[in-house]
Amino acid sequence: MDYTKAVGEKSTIKLTISFTEEEWNDAISKAYLKTRGKYSVPGFRKGKAPKPVLENYYGKGVFFEEAFNYLYSEHYFTILDKEKDNFTAVGEPELSVEEMEEGKGVKLAAIVPVKPEVEIETYKGLKIRKFVYNVTDEDVNKEAEKIAVSECKTVEVSDRACKTGDVVNIDFEGSVDGEKFAGGTAEEYDLELGSGSFIPGFEEGCVGMKVGETKDLNVKFPDDYQADNLRGKDAVFKVKINKITEKQYPELTDEFVKAHAGAESVEAYKAKIKTRLEKSAESRGRDETEGSILAAIAEHTKCEIPDAMISNETDRIVQEFSYRLMYQGIKLDDYLKYTGQSMEEFRSQYATEAHRRALCQLIVDKIVRVEGFKAEESEIDQKIEEQAKSVEKTVEEYKKSMDPRQLEYISNDIVITKLFDFLQSNNEMYVEDEKKDEKKDEKPAKKAAKKKVEGEDKAQ
Repeated sequence: MDYTKAVGEKSTIKLTISFTEEEWNDAISKAYLKTRGKYSVPGFRKGKAPKPVLENYYGKGVFFEEAFNYLYSEHYFTILDKEKDNFTAVGEPELSVEEMEEGKGVKLAAIVPVKPEVEIETYKGLKIRKFVYNVTDEDVNKEAEKIAVSECKTVEVSDRACKTGDVVNIDFEGSVDGEKFAGGTAEEYDLELGSGSFIPGFEEGCVGMKVGETKDLNVKFPDDYQADNLRGKDAVFKVKINKITEKQYPELTDEFVKAHAGAESVEAYKAKIKTRLEKSAESRGRDETEGSILAAIAEHTKCEIPDAMISNETDRIVQEFSYRLMYQGIKLDDYLKYTGQSMEEFRSQYATEAHRRALCQLIVDKIVRVEGFKAEESEIDQKIEEQAKSVEKTVEEYKKSMDPRQLEYISNDIVITKLFDFLQSNNEMYVEDEKKDEKKDEKPAKKAAKKKVEGEDKAQ
């Protein structure tokens, strides 16, 4: 066996692998021994017919495909190992027969997608945004109050008018130009006032009504309402209040948090919450900052990414999405049916993200290689010691229970930490006001929520 290599288009290498007549005949003999049990010939028991008989009966090329598979599996990966310092395959090769002639052996061609060369103009001296999220007392209080919300009770009231936050049981009947419309009528419907479940003006119009009171609400359907015949139309809803229910929240006391949160006091409970929120904020800030750094470097990077890498990254994205669905008890196939998408259509929407991820990984690999970042033995041992301590085990006990992949993860984590510490130190990092960003995102978020609400039935 001999081979030559040549640079192909879009980050590929063409391997031309030549086999002598003797090697080709040996491959055919091995293919015969492996597959002869599949063939039947009159006068022979199945699997017992000699090779020449099968070739005569089924055709000379009956064993060619299996012989090609044998030659590929026996030699392709050996070639990749020999060439590991020259290129790295990132996907399955495209195989074909280059040359085949009686008495002269065969030549196979393998178009191999390989890890592309990355040209980074610069990864130092850039102005890059750093994300920092601070935890306020208000954040802590809101999180602490969630336990009270989970333990709240509902109580029916009849001695006052309804207010925002109450749940009212109502009968309503809607009409446009004096005509009732589909979905505009219901009886004994429970509605939380202020939830934004119904079209603008409806819930606000109910506020201040008492049990047994009836009122006509004049409202207008949004211009982008889901029902074409109702968009932008003025409507009148006749509403009757049947019942008013208010939510009563328990007071957050030392006794309450001790019974429901396992904390000794409200102060201790909030301190625990603050620690958790700060860790989450730190993690979020770090992840977004790393993304910001890579995005900035990507703008100064040239790279021709092979389709195989994009496909592999898309596979990972789809798998991650599938896992998230599984946690909700939904299968990906069922999700695709529900959304009316084919797998090809579903995958295509992640092409840009897959390309971004692949490029970022190539950037990381290149800088790590250029700067020579490595995980020292002492650093790995320190990480293992920290992890062992966190689960109350000795280092020896912890090492025995470690998965081999965990050691690789620790090593990679050390290298990546060094990389981003280096990049932050060698670039101009600036912090923007996070409140400004929250305001930027507020309208799109509200718009999305509004569209979701307006997709509901009835007057919603």
